Amino acid sequence: MDFEQIKEILKLVDQSELTEFDLQMDNASVRMSKNTVPMQSNVQPAALNQTAENTQPVQQQRTMAKSKASLQVDDVVLPAEPQAEEAKEGHIVQSPLVGVTYMAPSPDQSAFKKVGDPVTVGETLCIVEAMKLMNEIKSDVEGTIAEVFVEDEQVVEYNQPLFRIV
Repeated sequence: MDFEQIKEILKLVDQSELTEFDLQMDNASVRMSKNTVPMQSNVQPAALNQTAENTQPVQQQRTMAKSKASLQVDDVVLPAEPQAEEAKEGHIVQSPLVGVTYMAPSPDQSAFKKVGDPVTVGETLCIVEAMKLMNEIKSDVEGTIAEVFVEDEQVVEYNQPLFRIV
């Protein structure tokens, strides 16, 4: 990840409604927060050498952050288990970003691709919308759609499997 990519991510997070963002790719780690409550860290309060006076507010902030996080757990969409997919033959097309999938160019048109359809390199498989930007997800292999892992208007995570092509 280069500096320009990091600047673009900062810009997108700043313009979004996100309050916290954490990205770990290859050898880079980016962590951002718009919260007035600090993000949780792995450092224990005792390790911070805090006095008894300032330990109380930090613990209250962490409790508030934990309760907010527990409220959002129901909204999380977990990707399918990668171990089960690795056992199957074929090429897995993964989402390059977090967003909402659209399986057709517009609601009144048919899907780009469905199970059994042939696909060529560079052909559009679906669209992932992120930050009001429509990103066409194109095939990087030639073959036949064997499996579709997502539905129309489903929220997907980074590297979540979208299609299996054989």
